Amino acid sequence: MTALAGPSADAFWAASLRRWNAVCWVLFAAMAVGLAAMDQPGGSRYGALALLGCVVLCYALLDRFPGNPVVRPHVYLSVLVLALGGLAYLRSSYAALFMVTLPHYWMFGRTPRASMGFLGLATAATLAGSISRQGWSLEFFSETLVSTLIVVAVGVLIGLWAHSVVAQSAERARLIVELERTQAELSEAHQRQGAADERERMARDIHDTLAQGFASIVVLAEAARAQLASDPARSAQQLRSIESTARENLAEARELVGSAQRRQDGAAGGSVARTLRRVLDRFAEDTGLTVAADLAEVVCDQQTRIALLRCTQESLANVRKHARASTVGVNLTRRPYGVELEVTDDGTGFDPEESAGFGLDGMRKRLAELGGRLTVTSSVGDGTRILAMIPLETAAEIPPEIPLETSEGAG
Repeated sequence: MTALAGPSADAFWAASLRRWNAVCWVLFAAMAVGLAAMDQPGGSRYGALALLGCVVLCYALLDRFPGNPVVRPHVYLSVLVLALGGLAYLRSSYAALFMVTLPHYWMFGRTPRASMGFLGLATAATLAGSISRQGWSLEFFSETLVSTLIVVAVGVLIGLWAHSVVAQSAERARLIVELERTQAELSEAHQRQGAADERERMARDIHDTLAQGFASIVVLAEAARAQLASDPARSAQQLRSIESTARENLAEARELVGSAQRRQDGAAGGSVARTLRRVLDRFAEDTGLTVAADLAEVVCDQQTRIALLRCTQESLANVRKHARASTVGVNLTRRPYGVELEVTDDGTGFDPEESAGFGLDGMRKRLAELGGRLTVTSSVGDGTRILAMIPLETAAEIPPEIPLETSEGAG
């Protein structure tokens, strides 16, 4: 029942032993007053009262001034040892006080070694006082020595057991504190990760919607300005496309603001083919490229629809900006394991290993959130093939031979 190192362990030790200490002092005071009252008047009685007064005063100073450098727990135990030896010398009945002071050695010894040391000194002092008073007699061996040793043995066993219990309790308290601190750190880390994921999602949505729309507006505005004098009809058509793209961007911006407060729950569903058809028609009208589309009627949830739409928009934007293609093919197919979106072009191609843009990485992450995969196949001069696969809830499990991602050649 010794105190462990550290302020938290000391506080736990003090709280655990406060009641035991109070009980110990009540027994000690009652026995001491009773023995002193039954003692015969004379010097021994006053001497016993003086020794008891020294013990009480020392403990009072220890309790009142725990940080005093003069009155330390070991100082109190030393005074207690001397007082017990003196009381045993004055009268045999006073040796019984030794039994009620046993808890003090474990409460103030601080360590098991110090507690057992002071307990041994108190035992020796009590026996020495009794021997000095009555000598080596048969009564001493049969009563005082045997009873004292039995009491000491029981006190040592109980003290070591109690010390082990308190040490385990303190260790459990320390582990609980560490667990709570770890849980708080994990909660904070999860909050930071959630905020980072939300920022990344917003950045991806802005890139796939507003940024692509603004890029289209810039391209259309440049084309309209260049053809304003030579082909007014074409310029007027491009201006209408600019207006339509700006309106769509405004709607997208409102949707992004709303999604920051209300995430899609995935309950809405329907065919994604009509949505992709409108995007492809607008792309063909704005760029003049040939678009070959084969779009199956696939019913899917809102999140899957958005992912397929964003992948299509990003792929077409890359074709517009980099591919210098003349023909674009888009296929939407329902497979046993999910839905596939394939976008191909006959442009210049690129090297996927050297691609550092945000678009492809954003598509991969968007598909991965739905358990999907992105396959990029491209080589110089042979165009590019983008294949997005998303599993559906009613689909069979994805066959293992389908690769996570492949890339061929450079371009």
